[in-house]
Amino acid sequence: MGCRFVLGVQWSHPVRLMLPLLLLTMLHVAVWAESRDYYDLLGINREATTREIRQAFKKLALTMHPDKNPGDPSAHERFLQVNRAYEVLKDEDLRKKYDKYGEKGLDEQQGGRYESWNFYRYDFGIYDDDFEIITLDSGDFEAAVNSGEIWFINFYFPRCSHCHELAPTWREFAKEMDGVIRIGAVNCGDNNHLCRRKGISSYPSLFIYRAGQVEKFTGERTKDNLVRFSMQFITTTVTQLWQGKPLYSLHWLNTLDSKELYSQVINHLPDLELLSSDSFQVGRVNCIADAELCQSLYIHKPCVAVFKGMGIHDFEIHHGKDVLYNIVGFARDSVRAYVTTLRPDNFPSDRKEPWVVDFFAPWCPPCRALLPELRKASIQLAGQMRFGTLDCTIHHNLCSMYNIQAYPTTVIFNGSSVHEYEGQHSADGILEFIQDLVSPSVVVLDPSSFTERVKGKTTPDKIWAVDFYAPWCGPCQALMPEWRRMARMLSGQILVGSVDCQQFQSFCQSQSVRAYPEIRLYPGNARQPDLQQIMLCVHSSLPRASVDLTPDSFRSLVLLGQDHWVIDFYAPWCGPCQHFAPEFEVLARILKGEVRAGKVDCQAHYQTCQSAGITAYPTVRFYPYMGTRRHEHSGEYINSRDSNVIADIIRQRLQQLSPQLHNKPKVTLCLHLVRTKVSGDKESDICLFLRRTSSDDPALVPEERPAI
Repeated sequence: MGCRFVLGVQWSHPVRLMLPLLLLTMLHVAVWAESRDYYDLLGINREATTREIRQAFKKLALTMHPDKNPGDPSAHERFLQVNRAYEVLKDEDLRKKYDKYGEKGLDEQQGGRYESWNFYRYDFGIYDDDFEIITLDSGDFEAAVNSGEIWFINFYFPRCSHCHELAPTWREFAKEMDGVIRIGAVNCGDNNHLCRRKGISSYPSLFIYRAGQVEKFTGERTKDNLVRFSMQFITTTVTQLWQGKPLYSLHWLNTLDSKELYSQVINHLPDLELLSSDSFQVGRVNCIADAELCQSLYIHKPCVAVFKGMGIHDFEIHHGKDVLYNIVGFARDSVRAYVTTLRPDNFPSDRKEPWVVDFFAPWCPPCRALLPELRKASIQLAGQMRFGTLDCTIHHNLCSMYNIQAYPTTVIFNGSSVHEYEGQHSADGILEFIQDLVSPSVVVLDPSSFTERVKGKTTPDKIWAVDFYAPWCGPCQALMPEWRRMARMLSGQILVGSVDCQQFQSFCQSQSVRAYPEIRLYPGNARQPDLQQIMLCVHSSLPRASVDLTPDSFRSLVLLGQDHWVIDFYAPWCGPCQHFAPEFEVLARILKGEVRAGKVDCQAHYQTCQSAGITAYPTVRFYPYMGTRRHEHSGEYINSRDSNVIADIIRQRLQQLSPQLHNKPKVTLCLHLVRTKVSGDKESDICLFLRRTSSDDPALVPEERPAI
């Protein structure tokens, strides 16, 4: 029997489910409880943006909160309903599940607690009413910072006093820089996974994103300093005209306002050429004069489209904002990508080729965030798989035919096989999913193969992690992409399987599986529902790839040693440290043979961490060996908690240092391990190594070094 933990909940007896309703004595409470549509509860339509959802909830919170209605016995229950609606609709994944499955696809505990009235009045949605500041979330962050524009982003936490002190300055700064760069804000209370992934460890944290580069602002947070810092990343070309040809037309600009100047200059530029279907290259099409053409392309309103040079029916429509930089960015990316706008006449119903089809609605924010990711994925899979998008607001019948109930829904058509993508809205996620279809990382088990392969294993090094699930279970669907991701990350180290308990119900009952999903490790111990805890449980069954360092070993091996080191400075009580622990083990295995991995407990070894300048946990530092030079005590800070990102950063750094590292001694063999006294009764292991004196000298000389 392996260790197990349950992510689902068991159903209560039907009679018990009716008991709360019997306690509702007031008619208006009963009516409110029956009005379960989350969009109706918040007073919004299904096309509402994330900002509109927050604004609607805040308005209701300030009037319906129990703190403001102490004499209303139903206030608590009513506000729980509103709070649950907000918690679901603000999260793009939960919102999609709700749109698709209703409440039965959600965790029953979602939205079971709420904050005080003062929190909603003073701390909730700090920048929601500031039009110059764009509040970003997990669904649109990557698309924004990779749009080609310069973004200055404020990562804040609602209860952080320094964040509230900065807010007035940040608003003034945003107004000052409006039209120059994009000013954003990320609420790390609502987007903790995003902030953790970006290595945000203190609030507020201010970062500039430009052309794939990230720069942190570390100065005093005044408007002038913020403007001065931002202008370093702005490049402009100003041409001074002292003489030239006579002017044929002179237009005066009677304003000093940047927006008015921009508008007047644009108005004086020549208009685009008006083109017809006979000369369709670049320009405009008048859909009143050429109605037949527009109708054949299912174009019913003004839009911008890029034709790919493969005929009039191979094009892609722009669904972003109708502003210059968005249109230019779309045109640039669309020309390189292989994404086609689908219609009934070119929809891949015959499925002779593999297709990725994105069923979407233009009003849906996650849909718009996914489109640039589809373009990236199409470039990676050019010639192997075709990509298309279908607008379900226009092609209702086609979307209904494929039972599309939520947006975006991404489906892979491969011959007679149809697979719905349930992962993150990113190019990497789509590529991983397709790769998993080609080469499955999770073994599909039935009772026979489970008994033979999992229970009947003969070698002790075969460790299995098994997911018992049901296809209709919402939490099971949420876990599956993470389960596949874990299987890929730990490929070659453990075997990962799944059992369909709807198909093999009797077998799952015989294994005492009572709720879904249930994860069991053979052997191991796990109890938490997220990927990090699964990995932590898995890694506890494997030999560690990293080592624990004491002050003595940190000094002798890292600062004075002759190896590259990556160090995780952590504290046992730190929640993010526990989440990062399995990721660091993955990193240690990725870099095995290139860089050694160590961990320092900053609670037990406070002075070591203080000397290294550690002020937040976890902190990852890289200590490269520089030949005869010793390590800097503080190392090189790495602003990420993603094992793959950290590995890429370190390898790039090693390439930069390669000219300095060609004489790095190479340890080849531990000849003899001896135990010797270091001080008093304290003993230490000393290992006798052989190393080369240089890359040009083949001679080997003995060297004593501490062994860990």
